[in-house]
Amino acid sequence: MSAEADDSTRQRPATLRRPRHRLRATLWILVALIAIVAIVFSVSPWPSAMIIRAVFTKGGDETAAEMQKHVPDTALTETLDIAYGGDGTDTTMDVFAPASATGPLPTIVWIHGGAWISGAKENVDPYLRILAAEGYTTIGVNYTIGPEGVYPLAVHQLDEALAYIDAHAAELGVDANQIILAGDSAGAQLASQMATLITSPDYAEIMDITPSLKADQLIATILNCGVYDLAALAQLEGIAGWGLKSAMWAYSGTKTWAEDATGSTMSTVDWVTADFPATYISGGNGDGLTWLQSIPMAKRLDELGVDVTTLFWPAPHEPALPHEYQFHLDMPDARTALQQTIEFLDAHTTR
Repeated sequence: MSAEADDSTRQRPATLRRPRHRLRATLWILVALIAIVAIVFSVSPWPSAMIIRAVFTKGGDETAAEMQKHVPDTALTETLDIAYGGDGTDTTMDVFAPASATGPLPTIVWIHGGAWISGAKENVDPYLRILAAEGYTTIGVNYTIGPEGVYPLAVHQLDEALAYIDAHAAELGVDANQIILAGDSAGAQLASQMATLITSPDYAEIMDITPSLKADQLIATILNCGVYDLAALAQLEGIAGWGLKSAMWAYSGTKTWAEDATGSTMSTVDWVTADFPATYISGGNGDGLTWLQSIPMAKRLDELGVDVTTLFWPAPHEPALPHEYQFHLDMPDARTALQQTIEFLDAHTTR
């Protein structure tokens, strides 16, 4: 072999090594970026919360549009963005009532969901228009979501909203002696928490809150797809577990929410009493929270002797009904849930 051939052979390995060096450098940069992202996600709830919020906001907008198609043509009076507190857009409410109303009506106060870190009253406004057309005053309430607001700020704000509703009942068309607290998902947890505050002096003392409503003003609750046992929530695994744990970190301001007073006081299944109002509770068979949260809550209320109306679907029911199924009014099962909600309201109110 010639000397020239030997030189060519020697040069090939050096040439081939250059792409490998570049690949190795790229991999190290990628590893470093992943490490940085992991550190950021481990020290602050904000990145996870913003990702979850973006997903939930898109879903909430789409669901509201789906519900809008089912709003009847009944003439309503609508008063939007009423300020009930001093915290700007976080403390506002929307009020709907039949235009034909000549006096105060039984009133549904609805607390929106969104894993405590997303959502707004506008997400449920179409549903509230549907219920208002049935002869009710309906009110959608905003509150400060996490991580901008930390628990129990939302509870105090919602109590302030109830105080405003009670004080301005005449002008809002509210029968202050027929209040129904309602909510979906995280809003159902908050609705159950407000109802527990109002009906359990021991719980109100633990929370250090004097409720703005008296127990005899609260006649019912509507709880859809909610969370009532935070210890059980903390056991969730997979993507759902990551999302809910991240949301709770953002809402509570601490990673130890499951072990401290936050998780304990939010777990209304442990605090409800026989004085809890008549309750309608539902969840879809395709929603893990139904089996982990809604059914155990319904059983606990029933054990206490509370008047409980349930709408749960058999495990093999098809189609499998997802979280917040009741808002997907294109589905026949959601329309069944709406009809049963209206029947529950009619059975527990007087007009």
